[in-house]
Amino acid sequence: MKILMVCLGNICRSPMAEGILRAKSTHLEIEVDSAGTSSYHYGENPDVRAVHTLRKKGINISNLIARQFTTADFDAFDIIFTMDKSNYDNVIALARSNQDKQKVRMLVNELHPGSNGEVPDPYFGGDQGFEDVYNLIDEATDKFLMRLQNEVQ
Repeated sequence: MKILMVCLGNICRSPMAEGILRAKSTHLEIEVDSAGTSSYHYGENPDVRAVHTLRKKGINISNLIARQFTTADFDAFDIIFTMDKSNYDNVIALARSNQDKQKVRMLVNELHPGSNGEVPDPYFGGDQGFEDVYNLIDEATDKFLMRLQNEVQ
């Protein structure tokens, strides 16, 4: 299974989500990547605050490189998790078919089904915002993996 995490610039939320899910799924056949809906930070490493927050949890995302979401990602990934409604709308707008659209989900719906809740963008906030985002993504990815394991059994 291949999973893509998507946020706006691919330097805060989505690389954090990539790192968290990748760390949790080492025993599973899951590949995880991340992308942004904009090209603002193309080629950059994750925000130092995101790197620091995950490093405290034993996860290294410092080597990730920001890239922009493309329509080819619909072919490469089984599930595309977006961090907020704007990201969701931007990805859906690029969908070529209903099959593409069915791959796109909001991550917080794993934690609170049907809520369309958002992972807040911590970029303009302080360190606590990154901790809060970590906690939310951590919980949502736990629920996702639990659901995935139940579906396999």
